[in-house]
Amino acid sequence: MTTTVILGMLCVHLICFCVMFLLISTRLNGKKMGMEVLALGNLLLGLAYILQLLGGPSSWGFMSVVNHTLTLSAPVAYVLGAMRFFDRTTPVLRPLLVLALIYSVVQVLVQLLLGDAARHALLAALCALLFLGMTAAVLYGRRSFAKDLSVEMIIFAVLIGGICILNAAKFVLIVDGGMAALDMSSSFQKVFYIYMSFLATVLPPCAVWLVLRRLTDELRSLAAHDPLTRLLNRRGLLDAMEAHFRSRTAGPAYLLIVDIDHFKRINDTHGHNVGDLVLCHVAEVLKATARQGDLVCRLGGEEFVIIALDTDSVGAVQLAERTRTAIEYSEVPSTDNSQLIRCTATIGVSDQFTSAQAFDKFLQQADAALYRGKAAGRNRVELGYAQGG
Repeated sequence: MTTTVILGMLCVHLICFCVMFLLISTRLNGKKMGMEVLALGNLLLGLAYILQLLGGPSSWGFMSVVNHTLTLSAPVAYVLGAMRFFDRTTPVLRPLLVLALIYSVVQVLVQLLLGDAARHALLAALCALLFLGMTAAVLYGRRSFAKDLSVEMIIFAVLIGGICILNAAKFVLIVDGGMAALDMSSSFQKVFYIYMSFLATVLPPCAVWLVLRRLTDELRSLAAHDPLTRLLNRRGLLDAMEAHFRSRTAGPAYLLIVDIDHFKRINDTHGHNVGDLVLCHVAEVLKATARQGDLVCRLGGEEFVIIALDTDSVGAVQLAERTRTAIEYSEVPSTDNSQLIRCTATIGVSDQFTSAQAFDKFLQQADAALYRGKAAGRNRVELGYAQGG
């Protein structure tokens, strides 16, 4: 009786959180972060447990086959939802339908050939393997695609690992003791469903927390980046420099200000759409030529800034010349692809500085060098300090 009550409460939890996930997904315009798929997973598992309450776990028949199929499909839906959360575009309905069809056929064959206990053992074994794979994927994710969610990934790995262990234990009990292991009054079943209820209570708020965390990170990223080129804006650049200079091992930095020559002429001749293409193209060139760790920013208009970190004057000048050459020899297709547009840039290089607070001072120094370079004919690198100094 106690296990039945726990199972009933588990069904209520799953259905309620299914509705909550659906409501959240409707508020996430365009990018739903997999919440609608997680809602589907909750619905599948909730329906599976409802069928179990109605028909019992060991009764062979149509409801039992559907119950097992839904039970196996639910964690697969969770995996697909997690993939969508981490921006891995993946189909949902077709894989689940194929899985449901194949596993339903396999169930019937196992039932006819090996009996009811083998069918239940098969479900426990597949669930254990599936959750083991999920645990491994989560642990891998904290070192790759989810580095910013390291603590959260460890928590998820522990929780998912727990249900993996319980399914493995269920498999062993069924193999050793047959269908008696699935008696709803047994201690194991009580522990199993208490843990499932715990997961159904803890994991949905964790998923909501991850969505809020992702939305907050995206808002912070939008506030720190230029919307056209996706380079850092001034605010993002200053924050990144402050983070760099807080390190005890941080070396000096040099500021390079890059200005596209005759950009107004490009806009007037080809239109602002082409002008935007040129800006985006130059932004890509800057990112490609900058060294790993350097900071690239669109300051405004056709002006860009590169902060060359942990280098000397020779390295800064080499970076400036490499950037100027890359821009000069790159080509931008026009909107109708009828012609290729080429542009050049003039670059001013500041002296070294060692704090984010000195940014404005050395920006002015590099800007003065930039204007000297423009006055001297453009498409050149100009130093804002004496070469010997």
